[in-house]
Amino acid sequence: MSARRLAVIASALVLIAGVAGIGAAWPHLTEAQAARGTTQAAQASPAAAPAVQAAPTLVAETAPAPAAAPTRQVPQSQAQMQLSFAPVVRQVAPAVVNVYATTITQVQESPFANDPFFRRFFGLQGQLFGSRPRESQSLGSGVIVDPSGIIVTNSHVVNGATDVKVAIQDGHQYDVDVLINDSKTDLAVLKIRDPKGKTFPTLSFADSDKLQVGDLVLAVGNPFGVGQTVTSGIVSALARTGVESSDYEAFIQTDAAINPGNSGGALVNLQGQLVGINTAIFTQSGGSVGIGFAIPANMAETVANAAEHGGKLVFAWLGAQLQEVTPDIANSLNLDSPRGAMVTDVAKGSPADQAGLKSGDVITAIDGIPVDQPQGLNYRIATKTIGSDATLAYVRGGAAAQATVKLEPAPGGTDNTVTITGDTRFSGTTASALTPALAQEMGLPFSAKGVVVAAIKPNSPADQMGLQQGDIVLSLNGTNITDAQTFKRIASGRPQGWQIVIQRQGQMIRSYIDG
Repeated sequence: MSARRLAVIASALVLIAGVAGIGAAWPHLTEAQAARGTTQAAQASPAAAPAVQAAPTLVAETAPAPAAAPTRQVPQSQAQMQLSFAPVVRQVAPAVVNVYATTITQVQESPFANDPFFRRFFGLQGQLFGSRPRESQSLGSGVIVDPSGIIVTNSHVVNGATDVKVAIQDGHQYDVDVLINDSKTDLAVLKIRDPKGKTFPTLSFADSDKLQVGDLVLAVGNPFGVGQTVTSGIVSALARTGVESSDYEAFIQTDAAINPGNSGGALVNLQGQLVGINTAIFTQSGGSVGIGFAIPANMAETVANAAEHGGKLVFAWLGAQLQEVTPDIANSLNLDSPRGAMVTDVAKGSPADQAGLKSGDVITAIDGIPVDQPQGLNYRIATKTIGSDATLAYVRGGAAAQATVKLEPAPGGTDNTVTITGDTRFSGTTASALTPALAQEMGLPFSAKGVVVAAIKPNSPADQMGLQQGDIVLSLNGTNITDAQTFKRIASGRPQGWQIVIQRQGQMIRSYIDG
């Protein structure tokens, strides 16, 4: 056999094996095209061309393919570049809904409405300058993740809403209940109130940790209210931080077009699985410039599971204050690069304390996954199961070490939060004891004491007194406030006056108020 003929046969074998590989990597597309019987499918699909049918035998004899997931590869011919995303869109689109949230707020009729002199001058006429309700609507998207009508969306889509509705692809609208609205993760879970016996199409969660930069993804949502829209792109980056003010940042960045109204919508892979919840964009014009961000599916699944099992969202807690590793810190500690999470404080008795972590340690990885920023470590811990173990790699004094951490919820109890009612200045106050976990959330030392004002009922005596959400009550009438029950006992009284010491936005305020 001539060398020329051998070269031709070898080239044919390479071409057949390459086409067979593409068929394996795009199963949904080629099967759908083969079913349609189009000329395009006949050119691009292994199932449509007799010459390609023999490819599996040749590949098996020369290079057995592993049983793992299909190998990623770029298109190698014009026919392969003409493959369509349509089968994936048909699969995922029915599970993406439009979310309509209505918020009613009270708006002052006049800027002088609360001015005492103005009200006194006009007497009864001053009541004309009251407040009036104003209705505003926000628009977003959501993803059905359970056939009973469980929907995941963004917290900022429904936050503060007095009425929330969803519209599915066939046009039907449903009222929903908000099961979870967590601003820390910017995720909310809704449930269709009366499905009328209907089961809904769903999207399954993918393991977002398996995403790679360069993977193809589709974004599905309702941008600008124009109707359901699909855009395509790639994963541009992973584990992005600094996008929002959150302790759990590890965003997926994509260049798939995301615009206002896409928030809460689906970011899916080519297997039709949910890899992220679209949540934010970087823009100077208000529209997409190719830099969009999605919350990873692993976090969305954690929040959805909590909603389906009682509605209480509890994350695992490390019990360590963390700081970003700057170049100066990296140089002073002889680190190879300015990456990781530096421990600055450890709560006594916390999982970090029990694992032996100390101030000055730099955590570089968790369960083998590198840690670049403190938010990334918090995200990894939050998405792990409570009660499980995690292996932390860290550097102490220039030496590498490891520690096993037992992941537990933050300490607390039902008596940590109280609400004051009755005939007292503090009526309408809901306050929580300043636990180490709450102190960490507020950026305070673990040793901080007091009770934090969690909520103030509008127009209540506490509201009229000037108490604000976020205030830390340190002392009442000379008694140090160290727990919620002590605060409730003293604040429920009716003395002739109140000597109050609070901390507000880092400033100490001492005041005396009539009883």
